[in-house]
Amino acid sequence: MTLDWAHFTPWTALGGGLIIGLAAAALILGVGRILGAAGIVGGVVDPRPGDVGWRLWLIAGLLLAPGAFALFSAARTPLIETSWPTLIVAGLLVGFGTRFGSGCTSGHGVCGVARLSPRSLVATALFMASGFATVFVVRHLLP
Repeated sequence: MTLDWAHFTPWTALGGGLIIGLAAAALILGVGRILGAAGIVGGVVDPRPGDVGWRLWLIAGLLLAPGAFALFSAARTPLIETSWPTLIVAGLLVGFGTRFGSGCTSGHGVCGVARLSPRSLVATALFMASGFATVFVVRHLLP
């Protein structure tokens, strides 16, 4: 296995991880809520009284952050080498897995693991194993 040094970005990855961690800490300390993107979006779709404002602000931040990052960096446009039907099926599978796993990678992987939640530790291990298996199958077993 070789490392793709042209696309290895440890500093931006570290910075992004720190920002996600700070956002998760601010949300749990400030509002008392877990930073799980699927649950946050779900709370907008099926709202409880008085519980929508902070969710909309957080979603707006998630949508605007890539543009803000591009203003201050030489960000490259990602190259997606697959078809729209594949992207749609992949998105539906992620949505199904999120609902089936009672949370997403941000809720389980960032917040749940930090709280040493057994359910989140198992879910995150399964997310990662599924990702490893998918990459292996797509890159080594399929033509």
